[in-house]
Amino acid sequence: MRRIPESEGSGAGRQRGMTFIELLATVAILAVLATSVIPLARWNEKRRREAHLRGTLEILRGAIDLYHKYAENGLIEQTDVEQMFYPKDLEELVEGVEVGDPQSPISEKITFLARIPVDPMTGTAEWGLRSYQHDWDSDSWGGENVYDVRTSSEGVALDGTKYADW
Repeated sequence: MRRIPESEGSGAGRQRGMTFIELLATVAILAVLATSVIPLARWNEKRRREAHLRGTLEILRGAIDLYHKYAENGLIEQTDVEQMFYPKDLEELVEGVEVGDPQSPISEKITFLARIPVDPMTGTAEWGLRSYQHDWDSDSWGGENVYDVRTSSEGVALDGTKYADW
């Protein structure tokens, strides 16, 4: 088999590689693409945190509703009339309460939450609370009971609503 010397092959005198102008054009295109990806990553992160907030609020409200259902059915003894069949605070959902038929000596301790979840918007386990006695738009808590929870964040969601109104 005969080897073809490099000088005889097609394009043997050409140099391989990119010119300086081609290199600059490539870098410019990559820079434009990179700057368009950064805002998308920020929106994606915000969307992820919003979904996490919605899920966390659903878990907290589900625990409050389950406590309320047990209390209304007489399975949880209410020590204060102001409770209106709602937990006194979020810690009561974590610490647990005795649940059982008042006519029976048998009861068991049930916890409704393993721990108070962290608010994904503030990064703390501090939540805005509302009592049953408060107006729906109240932003202070009197300590009577926990009827609803909300985030303490004053931020605005991607859909234009305030996180605190969720």
